[in-house]
Amino acid sequence: MSIVVSLVKDLEDESGELDRLVATLDDDGWAMSTPAPRWTVAHQIGHLLWTDRMSLMAATNPDGFAAIQSEAAGDTGGYVDAGAVAEAARRPADLLAAWRSIRTELAQTLVAVPDGDKIPWFGPPMSAASMATARIMETWAHGLDVADGLGVRREPTDRLRNVAHLGVRTRDFAYQVNGLTPPAEPFRYELTAPSGETWTWGPDGAADVIRGPALDFCELVTQRRHLSDLDLEFTGGRAQAWAGIAQVFAGPPGAGRAPSRPEGS
Repeated sequence: MSIVVSLVKDLEDESGELDRLVATLDDDGWAMSTPAPRWTVAHQIGHLLWTDRMSLMAATNPDGFAAIQSEAAGDTGGYVDAGAVAEAARRPADLLAAWRSIRTELAQTLVAVPDGDKIPWFGPPMSAASMATARIMETWAHGLDVADGLGVRREPTDRLRNVAHLGVRTRDFAYQVNGLTPPAEPFRYELTAPSGETWTWGPDGAADVIRGPALDFCELVTQRRHLSDLDLEFTGGRAQAWAGIAQVFAGPPGAGRAPSRPEGS
């Protein structure tokens, strides 16, 4: 099985799990607030639909996507948010049906992208493997928002390895988007997978080490939990400083989430 086929399978499984969570919701359920300010469950799914559609356009119609890039220039974040708002205005059944259709077409398209081809994006162009990984990350992160909004807990799976890998790969991006110079020395990451396996990145003997559950690490880099709510251990001052700016998603620095408990409680 090629890496792209494997990643697309993980993307389909992640999307399917979220689909099952929202498929039986009534209108009130779709209107439930989520931790993202002013975003309902419908906004979360609308965002995934919109970005999946943009990913599909980027892979199949680069000229059309270039026109979108020009239109979004200067306020990409606002442009993306407006897309979510527009999609969220659909009837829930139509929104869900559209997401199912677009994500299926995107999966078929990504596995057919020739090796070596790059897909344009709002950030740097990406390979099909990188695009699939990014879609897994977003689907998982926004799925977590949906689950939080509905007051349910989804069991983590080893698909989190994709999100964790992206979190490691984007270490330097987090510095750059905050106007900082990344350290020259790599970090070491030692994460415990939901299955109990240990996942590692970076050299043995590194001065800066991040250890803990892979779930907590993924919640950190997607900015879905405040650092104080995570069971992560940081060895080295640079690793600790990075924890305050970690960001796996494109765009300007995120505001992050408030701690679940007031400071000092």
